[in-house]
Amino acid sequence: MMKFIDLQMQYQHIKKNVNKRIQSVLEHGQFIMGPEVYELEERLADYVGVKHCITCSSGTDALLMSLMALGIKPNDEVIIPAFSFYATAEVILLLGATPVCVDIDPKTYNIDASQIESAITERTKAIMPVSLYGQCADFKSINDIAQKHNLPVIEDAAQSFGATHHGRKSCSLSTIGCTSFFPTKPLGCYGDGGACFTDDDDLAEALRQIRVHGQSERYNHTRLGINGRLDTIQAAVLLEKLNILDDEILLREGKAANYHKHLKSASSLTLPMTRDENSHVFGQYTVLIHKDRDLVVELMRQHETPLFIHYPRTIPEQLMSSQKFNKTHPTSNIASRSVASLPFGPYLTYNDQVKVIEKLITVSEKVQSQSI
Repeated sequence: MMKFIDLQMQYQHIKKNVNKRIQSVLEHGQFIMGPEVYELEERLADYVGVKHCITCSSGTDALLMSLMALGIKPNDEVIIPAFSFYATAEVILLLGATPVCVDIDPKTYNIDASQIESAITERTKAIMPVSLYGQCADFKSINDIAQKHNLPVIEDAAQSFGATHHGRKSCSLSTIGCTSFFPTKPLGCYGDGGACFTDDDDLAEALRQIRVHGQSERYNHTRLGINGRLDTIQAAVLLEKLNILDDEILLREGKAANYHKHLKSASSLTLPMTRDENSHVFGQYTVLIHKDRDLVVELMRQHETPLFIHYPRTIPEQLMSSQKFNKTHPTSNIASRSVASLPFGPYLTYNDQVKVIEKLITVSEKVQSQSI
């Protein structure tokens, strides 16, 4: 079976330097909040173009910490897209607040900014767009709405680190930007990890306290927090991966361009698009399959070519949150039943990509014509 993403090829590319970094941590023994963590935070803040980076234990915890730093509490409302990974809503529910879902733009799968203002109520305390699949949401429009209503904006940039919007990097576009360092992300570690980014000094201090049980100093707990620290070994890995991130983004763009070139004639598919104001890092290369997505996915797997579904249910359809919503989201519903992500990554081989292209065209066209 072909790998959906080949992390071992990336490791072989940077093996010597990664091993050296990990060995250094093993030797100095500062496994929690060691010097590599602070070095990474400085480099990430510089890369994104913000004053503060606060690393943490996962992308989910980055979102949770951000909501906590903004003081989100029970009965508050936070506006999110209806189509995303469940963690986007989960962190809001954990604080007793209510996710308010807005439908998505059918071209980018990101939140439809034109629908946000009508979802704002007196209980709305934040807007949390997702930069899905590696492309930033329409933050120019979103920030204009947020400013009008005096609301903070959190970017869920779990899949878009390295992307740009109007020339500015993802994670620098809002009050707080949050990303994930899950291994398959554009910048991934060898475990879980995440980070928050902000230019606000007070929010940065709150985030630093929240990630260490709310401590302003050792054993002085001035606010409610979590155990949200990034392991030093993961920081060491990320430091080496950051060195090759821009080169890998170029490789990702090349793989995406090749998919575009050879799949654009397939009437059974709608390919991802990049808005003029954006650059796209293709955290996933996700297509919309016009007919019987699930059958196409199964047939592709029979050909040992895995497709993944990101995501098969909208957030309102998820069992735990189903009672929180009573509005339909037609574009999100179509996406959840029709999209599939293709094998991808900077080191996807030419032969594997050709196999994906040939099999996907054959299978999806046959399914569409009902001849299979």
